[in-house]
Amino acid sequence: MAKPLMLIPPLVFAGFAALVGVGMFRDDPDSLPSARAGQVAPEVVITPLAALPTFDSDALKEEGVKLVNFWASWCAPCRAEHDQLMALQAEGVPIYGINYKEPDMDNAIGFLEELGNPFDAAGQDITGRDTAVEWGVYGIPETYVIDSDGVIRLRFAGPITESILESTIRPAIEAARSN
Repeated sequence: MAKPLMLIPPLVFAGFAALVGVGMFRDDPDSLPSARAGQVAPEVVITPLAALPTFDSDALKEEGVKLVNFWASWCAPCRAEHDQLMALQAEGVPIYGINYKEPDMDNAIGFLEELGNPFDAAGQDITGRDTAVEWGVYGIPETYVIDSDGVIRLRFAGPITESILESTIRPAIEAARSN
């Protein structure tokens, strides 16, 4: 008769194999699922970021499509995506920024002064627990496309490159405009 402890390695292997199998058959194995897509955006609880205009949850329910972008000055991918955010702003897409876990507000302001400010309004989630947790943020940058009803139509985790802008973000904006 097999000892109960001898069954542990095959059970661990079977569990691991099942997880790998499930992951292999997802539609897009590189994407991170969002439990918030299709739901009204969660409450926005932010503190002011220097003298920049701030925003609240009501702003996300105003007419038109808008983006919410979680970012920080210490985030290299945030720097990499910044040109795409500036391009969207130049096209008239409202972008609301949430500075995430920034230890020094001066660094955040310096980042925006150096690269330009793509945000119509911005605030801080200093601890990363006030808003980011409710939104399901895994890491930054993360960008959300919000429709006129305040509903999240897309969550994109990672830096927005030119190709992502064309293949993912712009189509989501257009789809949100159609709803």
